[in-house]
Amino acid sequence: MGFADLKGRMIGGERLVGTFLKTPSVDLIEILSGSGLDFIILDAEHAPFDRMRLDACLAVGRALDFPLLVRVPAGTPEQLLTVLDAGAVGVVVPHVDSAEKAKAIARGARFGRGGRGYAGSTRWAGFATRAMPDILAQSREETIVIAQIEEPEGVEAIDAIAGCDGIDGVFVGPADLSVAMGQTDINSPELGEAMARVGEAARAHGVAYITWVPGVEKAKEWDQYGFTTYVAGSEHAWMLQGARAVATGIKG
Repeated sequence: MGFADLKGRMIGGERLVGTFLKTPSVDLIEILSGSGLDFIILDAEHAPFDRMRLDACLAVGRALDFPLLVRVPAGTPEQLLTVLDAGAVGVVVPHVDSAEKAKAIARGARFGRGGRGYAGSTRWAGFATRAMPDILAQSREETIVIAQIEEPEGVEAIDAIAGCDGIDGVFVGPADLSVAMGQTDINSPELGEAMARVGEAARAHGVAYITWVPGVEKAKEWDQYGFTTYVAGSEHAWMLQGARAVATGIKG
């Protein structure tokens, strides 16, 4: 199971687990590819991924058939084109708070009039080794477009966002959404109500429902909202957890 079937598994409601990668390192991708995770999201919004390091990481992911998505800093056509051409299986776009934004990112990530620019010479397309019909079919079958819901306005517009043609999943960003609602943690009843509402829309429109969790216990707690895909922590958090546990254990 790899690039070719992640979209179907995600939309189909299979329970999937990924993580954010914040260190631009091909070695970490190689290591985590054997972890049992279903995918990784390269965090180009909040971490120092320049174009060359993104390119290297995506090349390794393709070589290993280990699905890599990219959280782009913004959903501009240029950002979407760059990461998809380099080999990303999909994009996660932050701060989608209207149907207009959802339509724009769906169009920018898809081939067609006014959409993603076509090139058959990219890594994703096979470096000029494949015919146009095959490449267009690959885009329809493989490319995943995920809208992050991080503002109350996004929750209000969720039916239109989740129902937008070309949106494959909605991702509640619990920290940003909590802050936008005036909360100071991710445990408020208001966040739970928003998650329930977004989950209803995701199910009604047949798209994947995703969120970030710090760990296993929060995932179990939030199962009630209907999430099927979890992005758990990051390699930063896991390194700190492991190091602290060993340091504490040895020091007593």
